Amino acid sequence: MSRGFTLTELAVVMVIIGLLAASSLYTLSAQIETRQRSDTQRKLEEAKELLVAFALVHGRLPCPGTTSGDEAGGGAAVCANAYGGFLPARAIGYQPTDEAGFALDAWGRRLRYAVSATQWGAGPARFTRKHTTDAAWSIGQTPADLVVCSAASASTCDAGASVTNQNPVVALVLSTGRNGAAGASGANEARNLDGNALFVSRTPDPPTAPGGEFDDQLVWIPVGLLYGRMVAAGVLP
Repeated sequence: MSRGFTLTELAVVMVIIGLLAASSLYTLSAQIETRQRSDTQRKLEEAKELLVAFALVHGRLPCPGTTSGDEAGGGAAVCANAYGGFLPARAIGYQPTDEAGFALDAWGRRLRYAVSATQWGAGPARFTRKHTTDAAWSIGQTPADLVVCSAASASTCDAGASVTNQNPVVALVLSTGRNGAAGASGANEARNLDGNALFVSRTPDPPTAPGGEFDDQLVWIPVGLLYGRMVAAGVLP
């Protein structure tokens, strides 16, 4: 004689179905996260190339944007915010952008941008000022301000955590990741939004990590790469 499922058997089946559904959702979420990080990394690399291309055309790097996707300062003027601004998407021809012209990552968050503010002599910072007779560039000059760490709890790298020293990095582009500015309460992510010349780049961390959650992504332009491309293009002698 056939019989139906008991309540216990039905409960077991429902638990199994729930576990399978949760596993599927987790796998899908992880796949989406991986794809978004990959897309963002591609966008950062594209922004890096567009910044170098801007330098080849204009003889200088652009300033970060502040209130729009246009650069704020540059040329003969001091950048309005060298370390805490946004990628000047309209100036470099980057897409996609939001309605204000700010560059966006895969999460739809605005890409940030920092450029060396080092000066030699009088006038604006060298790397955002066009190479001229009275503002000559020299391949022997180094940025000496921007630095990238793998961990930082204050305004300096933690011991043994330097990824770069202050000489090579002339500019960098930053995505604040899926959590945006919300994760900036953690020690490491906070360093990328405090408006100074120190930045952190590391593998992602969960909220329970010692330095707090971290999912920022960075790329930077070494000054040697910039000089090499500008010399090869005849922009610098």
